[in-house]
Amino acid sequence: MGLAGADSAQAVDEYRSSATDGLPHCAPPMPAYIDAVEQRLLDDPLLLGDIAEAVGGPFHVLFPERVAVNVGAFQSAFTEGGVDGLVYFGKKANKAACVVRACAESGAGVDVASTGELVAALAQGVRGEDLMVTGPAKSDDLLWLAARHGALIAIDAVDELDRLAALGPPARIVLRVLPEGSTSRFGLDRRELEQAIRAVTSSGPISLSGFSFHLSGYDATARAEQATALVDHCLRARSEGHPADIISIGGGFGVDYLDADSWSRFRETLSDNWFHGGAPAEDYYPYHFPSPGADMLSAVLAHNGLAKRLRDNDIRLAVEPGRALLDRAGSSVFRVQGVKTRTAQGHPYDILTVDGTSLSLSEQWFASEYLPDPVLWPQRPGATTPTCVGATTCLESDLLSRRRIPLPRRAHVGDLLIYPNTAGYQMDSNESPFHELPLPPKVVLRERADRLRWTLDTTSR
Repeated sequence: MGLAGADSAQAVDEYRSSATDGLPHCAPPMPAYIDAVEQRLLDDPLLLGDIAEAVGGPFHVLFPERVAVNVGAFQSAFTEGGVDGLVYFGKKANKAACVVRACAESGAGVDVASTGELVAALAQGVRGEDLMVTGPAKSDDLLWLAARHGALIAIDAVDELDRLAALGPPARIVLRVLPEGSTSRFGLDRRELEQAIRAVTSSGPISLSGFSFHLSGYDATARAEQATALVDHCLRARSEGHPADIISIGGGFGVDYLDADSWSRFRETLSDNWFHGGAPAEDYYPYHFPSPGADMLSAVLAHNGLAKRLRDNDIRLAVEPGRALLDRAGSSVFRVQGVKTRTAQGHPYDILTVDGTSLSLSEQWFASEYLPDPVLWPQRPGATTPTCVGATTCLESDLLSRRRIPLPRRAHVGDLLIYPNTAGYQMDSNESPFHELPLPPKVVLRERADRLRWTLDTTSR
């Protein structure tokens, strides 16, 4: 039941004067790690407001210099492990042109799965030979274009290999192996793998460059052991005259959003009482990841001497991280359009309506919740206020945050909410112009000695 009238206003004021994070209807704080450039943006008294006024609606901010830092970390992990490594950015994780440009300038390739993604990567300076083409049942147009540009093509099925051969141009391929015991619809099982290897002749136009696999989850040991099995595939293929000098282990490199204490407190004390309309399913992303990104790659290389085995056999290891190359490389910004108060367990909390939708926080559309706390801007003094965040649509379930977040003060119309670290999948994998609302544009922020500079990403012009 909502609060109304003078008595309700007094109750709200009394509550806010004595609010603590321990109230049973309020979730504990979950502040995200913030990149230095983003902190500089938050500390600027004017810039965020100026961008919001110029854009006139929700928007995403991207920090391409951070992408370059993340690419460099993966490259360093390969160097420290003594392994010849290839880093491909999983483009499906973010559509922004500035991200691909940063990868091209940092010596990383790009993993694409459509003609649109392939063309977009070429347009940002990625050379054809630095493309990995993945995905199931690729169209003839994609196969032909990939072959013409010398991209490495991951073959997912025998009939796909047949179609590629029928197209005619020379092509480099890896065969995607279905791991033993997996029920995935992707990849070649043992019988299909044998059939595909026999179909590729060592003197033909198709070159068998190696093998690949993808695993769900974030287990470094499982990836290392599967990579070890693929070394044997490479050696066998070499004995039959194929180059077979590449193994791709895909993505799934975790990202560390939160400190260990915040994550364990959330998991150990999780309560339905923290959520407006009930808690989502408990299948949360592991928002605290002790060995994320490049550290996880180092763990893969170290397991059971994998790095040495790769070196001894002159095999290059390819990785296709998406989220991990976007760690702390962007945020999503929404303007508060309305504020109302409700009660839970006899305590008041606020529900905000912002000028965007939960389609711009994709985790919400997987029966889950994006957990890192949004930052309320501008920063002003006030009392902790449990707050949920709703979207500007007519759908009851369209909530950016069902969790009652302990905002440091009460939000007001015109304030901005900044959801941190959303560049990896959250920004646009599910965005839609529902209600004929415009898609949030992407703003590129670059750090200069005198000030931060911003421009629109080419995908938003």
